[in-house]
Amino acid sequence: MVRFTNINELDSLIVFSSERLKGIDVFVSVVERGSFASAAGRLNLTSSAVSKSIARLESRLGTRLFTRTTRRLALTDAGSLFYQTCLRVLADLEEAETLIGAEYVEPTGRVRIDLPASYGRLHALPVILRCLAGHERLLPHISFSDHFIDLVEERVDIVVRIGGSNVWPAALGHRYLGSERLVFCASPAYLERKGVPLTDADLDQHERVVYGRADGLVNSWLFAGSEQGAMEQRFMPGRIAVGDGEGQTAAVLAGLGIAQLPTWLVRQPIERGLLVEVLPQLATDGLPMNVVWLKARQHLPKVKLLLDVLGSALTPAGAVPA
Repeated sequence: MVRFTNINELDSLIVFSSERLKGIDVFVSVVERGSFASAAGRLNLTSSAVSKSIARLESRLGTRLFTRTTRRLALTDAGSLFYQTCLRVLADLEEAETLIGAEYVEPTGRVRIDLPASYGRLHALPVILRCLAGHERLLPHISFSDHFIDLVEERVDIVVRIGGSNVWPAALGHRYLGSERLVFCASPAYLERKGVPLTDADLDQHERVVYGRADGLVNSWLFAGSEQGAMEQRFMPGRIAVGDGEGQTAAVLAGLGIAQLPTWLVRQPIERGLLVEVLPQLATDGLPMNVVWLKARQHLPKVKLLLDVLGSALTPAGAVPA
């Protein structure tokens, strides 16, 4: 425990801490507006006052935050680092005010969500958009990626993920949605031309559409193993490799071969007769699907609302109809 010998020591600490907050709002405004004059207009200050505030901030930090020319204002490396830190500080302050204020009962403010590219666009995004209709003060920032991200480091509130480990860090909460179901499918035109495979050995005689990774390799296909619950991976070279689920589906629709795809991606084309499931006896479970979130923010109304909406609407087969 820290002990103070007199009130002057405590007063000096308070002053020192508050000094660190001075100029942050001005600095952030200059960065976001791109000039001292524009930031001054936004803050109802004079350009001279903004310039002096930045100068005092740079003096206190002992480094230049901007490089200035007659035509351009740009952040230095130190300035860019300080800007990211300021954004985190301001976001934490906003969150604290929300937690203790009257707005705590209403989903309000910015919330960051990262979704898998194809599943996110087809199923998760429509769920979020429907939710926004009744919550005008909710401000989601939605990104799409298939790689795993550090929620704490990147300050993302909620992610939906397909695949990955079932061991989660203590800082994260998660809700298991189930495992996607993988089926083999092809277009009617392709099957009419090449015939319908009846066994897994027949796949060797067919053209295949596979998932191609950015490193030039392709994902193996999954088959049920000899023991219950076991999975077997087989390398199946393809006529075409596509690094996106929707792209794979387009290639299959174009009659370029057979693909192994999740039901959430091909359910509608199969129901409409645009694709045909083949080898149904070889359909198998695929990757696990989870909604994951930062525990430290799970009680914020904006986060809680979206967790409830996504957790109840999303399934391995897609979103539950509204």
